[in-house]
Amino acid sequence: MLLLALLAGHAAAVELNSNASGAWLNGSLELLEDSSGRMSLDEAAASRGFMPANGRTSVGQSSSAWWLRLDFDRRQPPPGGWWLEVDAVNLKDLRLYLPDDLGRYRELRSGESVPFSAGRDRDYRRPLFRLPDGNGQLRIYLRTYDPAGNSFPLRLWSLDDLQDHRADTNLLLGVIYGLIAALLLYNLFILLTLRDRAYFWYVLTTASALLFSLGMSGHGFEYFWPRQAVPWWLDRITLPSLWGLCVHRFTITLLQTRRYVHWAHRLLNLNCALYLLTITLGALQLRGIASWMLVAITVIGVPAALGGALVRWRQGSFPAFLYMLGFGLVLTSVSVSVMRAMGVVQPSPLTAYVFPISVAMESVLFSFALTYRIQGLKRERAQAVEQADREKSARLTLMQSAQRDLAKAVAERTAELTLSNQLLREREAQLQHAAHYDPLTSLPNRRYLVEHAERALGLAQQNGETVALMLIDLDHFKPINDSHGHDAGDFMLQNVAHRLRQCVRTSDCVARLDGDEFAALISGPDAEGHAREIAKRLLNELSRPVSFDSLELRVTPSIGVAIYPSHAMQFSKLYKAADQALYEVKGNGRASYAVASECSGETSDLWADSSRA
Repeated sequence: MLLLALLAGHAAAVELNSNASGAWLNGSLELLEDSSGRMSLDEAAASRGFMPANGRTSVGQSSSAWWLRLDFDRRQPPPGGWWLEVDAVNLKDLRLYLPDDLGRYRELRSGESVPFSAGRDRDYRRPLFRLPDGNGQLRIYLRTYDPAGNSFPLRLWSLDDLQDHRADTNLLLGVIYGLIAALLLYNLFILLTLRDRAYFWYVLTTASALLFSLGMSGHGFEYFWPRQAVPWWLDRITLPSLWGLCVHRFTITLLQTRRYVHWAHRLLNLNCALYLLTITLGALQLRGIASWMLVAITVIGVPAALGGALVRWRQGSFPAFLYMLGFGLVLTSVSVSVMRAMGVVQPSPLTAYVFPISVAMESVLFSFALTYRIQGLKRERAQAVEQADREKSARLTLMQSAQRDLAKAVAERTAELTLSNQLLREREAQLQHAAHYDPLTSLPNRRYLVEHAERALGLAQQNGETVALMLIDLDHFKPINDSHGHDAGDFMLQNVAHRLRQCVRTSDCVARLDGDEFAALISGPDAEGHAREIAKRLLNELSRPVSFDSLELRVTPSIGVAIYPSHAMQFSKLYKAADQALYEVKGNGRASYAVASECSGETSDLWADSSRA
């Protein structure tokens, strides 16, 4: 446990004024250690053991739960209100307690133990909560528990500043991710070409480093596993252990420690075994022990890796020198991360980005080291061949020339195949679009509607929701074709399709079935209500005249509606019910809509639009 030197007294309240956005709050924070981990909010609020944090943002690896208290002096809130950011994404269990108008506190849970969306009030890579609006004093409490390291940098934001900050950090991290991913793909291609073990471990190291960076930044939690709590095999124990294991195996292969540095080889293999043990401890939820294992592994692995690289460099290996530079950067970042976990170094924006930046630079240097290693191996092989038999030099030159020609031919063929694949994908996309969309109106066709409806009915059954199927037939459309030609008819169909899109919600599906027949599929908790509203809008909108050249073209819609599950459980029967309702409308004078009966194929609830043509 890290001992805190805390001063007595109460911390000053944070004044929420126009200058408060972006401010760090730990200077006004008070801490209380709960060694039993069973203290309730009422007990914590009544305790006199709170002490000022004096700017501390971490208490390190501790088996205790920690209570945080923060007071605010609220003034006029900015647009969008005030937002509290906990700038630590890897906490196991984080809880925030906010008061309501009656002074009762409600609990909001966050951290890796709950799904991403449930652990914050707004989608953001860090835990983010909106503070209650109002004026006057506000006291909030937080509780954090993580045996692997408790850190709680708190920051206050207005909504506009938060969005600007998010855009800036995402841009920086996106560049880092892109650089690492580019090196990963480049060296993966080389691995597939050379099938060298060093490239194999480099690719695994870079992939695990990218995954580790995503986990540390919170983007992994946000985009790759947002619907569940962070699983043990993606948490702050497993990801660094997996990355460290790959780094050690890469070190052994690149430096050839088994041949040249025996003592480093044994220590690095020991660390590989310890990493596997750490992953096992994490899987068994022994998070505190596993975090201390990571500290011990770092103490063993750093001298072994750097010492082995120094020996190889003195032996004349230039890749070992590049390795020392790259590993030195990562060593610095890992040391900072370990000290952050132990509470020796306080979390800050600078230390938060040290690891992804150093990993990106390390990946570049390691890639250079691999290049020099391959070149060195080629030189050694060439010298050995020359010393063994100089007469084979001409043959070797010819073979190298053939290899270059082959490589060029492979590159050209690869380019041709890439272009062919691209053309095939484009053609496939065109065929896929043609198979599912009407060429005249660009609406989905009957095939698309059927496939979409099957999925919608399945989701509705799972969620206990309803689905409405609307069949729309245009009255008096045939005379337009007969009197004014197909150009006028096509123009009217395109105009009707445009109005249909405007009358429905973006989540609804509109399709052209055939000729002047259209359909709309309405999903959601109140699909029938929305269908009725849409039908009324369609009666008004589709009855308006359409100008074509000097003509005014008019049609009216007849609409039949069927509701799942009231009228049918299968799409074919739902379609039949809606068609029967449409038939009923046609028989009652058109230009209206009807909802199918729940008891039979007959229709009920027939309404006619008062503005019927």
